[in-house]
Amino acid sequence: MAKVGLFYGTQTGNTETAAELIQKEMGGDSVVSLHDVADAETSDLEGYECLIIGCPTWNIGELQSDWEGLYDELDGVDFSGKKVAYFGAGDQIGYADNFQDAMGILEKKISALGGQTVGYWSTDGYDFSESQAIRDGKFVGLAIDEDNQSELTDERIKSWVAQLKQEFGV
Repeated sequence: MAKVGLFYGTQTGNTETAAELIQKEMGGDSVVSLHDVADAETSDLEGYECLIIGCPTWNIGELQSDWEGLYDELDGVDFSGKKVAYFGAGDQIGYADNFQDAMGILEKKISALGGQTVGYWSTDGYDFSESQAIRDGKFVGLAIDEDNQSELTDERIKSWVAQLKQEFGV
């Protein structure tokens, strides 16, 4: 079994594409198992010590629909001792007042359930007004903006994954 479970929800395909790039950069499917949350159950999260959670912010600061359906069920998962990294897709120009909110909503819940957040990411190079995904001046995970900064996605993923490998110890 892979050491890391990557669980993502996707609406337009951007988050799924990012998940696949992250898996490849981490070392492939022998290191990271991909799970579309549309087909996952909360018990699937329990099989990993290291998790990567991917969710786009949808509409105005909302969770993507598959994550929304799973959100309340997360209360039944013991995240104690698990290292959890987050990434999200969003539009910092069109939705500057709630950029990456979904990532922050999930991180807040999972950390309250015992998950240890890793993979914090600098806000440098982004132009937004507010975000629920900011803790101590950094994003709780990798912020991707395919609408306005798609040319930066590959390099951001490479840098973030290098950081995660150290934090996860893989």
